[in-house]
Amino acid sequence: MKLSDLRKSGHAPSLFSAFLYFDISFMIWVMLGALGVYITNDFGLTASQIGLIVAIPILAGSIFRIIMGVLTDRFGPKKTSVGGMIVTMIPLLWGWLLGTSVAELYMIGILLGVAGASFSASLPMASRFVPT
Repeated sequence: MKLSDLRKSGHAPSLFSAFLYFDISFMIWVMLGALGVYITNDFGLTASQIGLIVAIPILAGSIFRIIMGVLTDRFGPKKTSVGGMIVTMIPLLWGWLLGTSVAELYMIGILLGVAGASFSASLPMASRFVPT
């Protein structure tokens, strides 16, 4: 395949949507790490607590990757991506409006793992619309 043929092949909107979903989800996934200084000040956390808060979304993401992969195979990448974004809104709203304890931060971190599993749906969505 020539480089000039690449512009004519595939489905650019699907590729762009997959990239956008993947990028936004990963920004959300690591949000607790970026906000670690502020969370530490607000909750008075120890170094081990903030380390656990940062690690939980990453660990949960590794479990949700399996679930998202199965859902992607069963329902397709578009439906799974929309569902993943809806589920990702839950910890965002919870943390913004109601997060008042360390236990809640742990639960928010677990749900943020869904955002980390986004590539299980976004990569198949992109690859199915671009020929190899």
